[in-house]
Amino acid sequence: MTLSELAKRLDCRLEGDGALEITGVAGLEQAKPGDLTFFSNPKYAAALGSTRASAVIAGDDAPPASCSVLRSSHPYLAFAKAVEILAPPVRPKPGIHPLASIGAAVTLGDGVSIGPFVAIAEGASIGARTIVYPHVTIGRGAVIGEDCIVHARASIREKVEIGRRVIIQDGVVLGSDGYGFARRPDGTHHKIPQTGGIVIEDDVEIGANSTIDRPAVGETRIAAGAKVDNLVHIAHGVQIGRDVLLAAQVGIAGSTVVEDGVTMGGQVGVVGHITIGRGAVLAAQSGVTNSVDAGTFVTGYPAIPNREWLKASTVFKKLPELRKTVADLERRIEELEAALARRPMP
Repeated sequence: MTLSELAKRLDCRLEGDGALEITGVAGLEQAKPGDLTFFSNPKYAAALGSTRASAVIAGDDAPPASCSVLRSSHPYLAFAKAVEILAPPVRPKPGIHPLASIGAAVTLGDGVSIGPFVAIAEGASIGARTIVYPHVTIGRGAVIGEDCIVHARASIREKVEIGRRVIIQDGVVLGSDGYGFARRPDGTHHKIPQTGGIVIEDDVEIGANSTIDRPAVGETRIAAGAKVDNLVHIAHGVQIGRDVLLAAQVGIAGSTVVEDGVTMGGQVGVVGHITIGRGAVLAAQSGVTNSVDAGTFVTGYPAIPNREWLKASTVFKKLPELRKTVADLERRIEELEAALARRPMP
């Protein structure tokens, strides 16, 4: 594809030779002639000036490059679309592999692809053009919508409903039992049956080896457009809002509500039965023990507003010195008090 054709499809402003042939995508430092690359971080300005790529996608205010430039107000989005054009994914052919196991009364839409060693239980439904890769298990009565991709070894259990264009990465478990036990008088624990369901709405992506639990009653819901990274645990009865971003190793305890547009960095831990307000940002490794107001940026453990945390962390580094100073002051006060006590009364 020529660079001018690509510029039109991406709605970018072309600076340079539009006749260049673009055959692939690569990083700034790894790119070679024929590649398209991407620039957004000023730290890589030196690489922008020396890249061997034929062209780069950059912002309107980015510095000059050593190659042709596609200018965009949203360069990262433009690059994502360019990758879709230049490196489209390989799709398996539609059909059911002979080594797949399909239960009774299973409904399969037009153009589905079912890989080897897939097991689909009775009454399940899979929408048109959905791809199910090898070793996936789909439980009784589960529903998967159109144009979904379910990668290898995922487990989609009974009472799970999945919308359209959902991507489920390798090893995901949807519908495992929530962590619920009632204490007996003798101190042992009686398992609470987890009979609720899970709803995954449209355009959600769930990262590898993440788990989303079913509740005892009601449902666990992931709203449209949410993006869940690898190794995330969402407990029973949690409600995740639209376009929420959850980075790696986030853990959210039961019955918590995460409203629309929330972002959680890696390894954030959230207790149960609280609300994270719309648009809040939780920095990496924060421990959230109370509800968070909408639009708040919190950090640390226990999580507090980021500005307060920055001040507190500055003080934290000085605590050993402050402790020594306080100890010296206490000693001097004791010496002064002792000296005053020895002084004869007038």
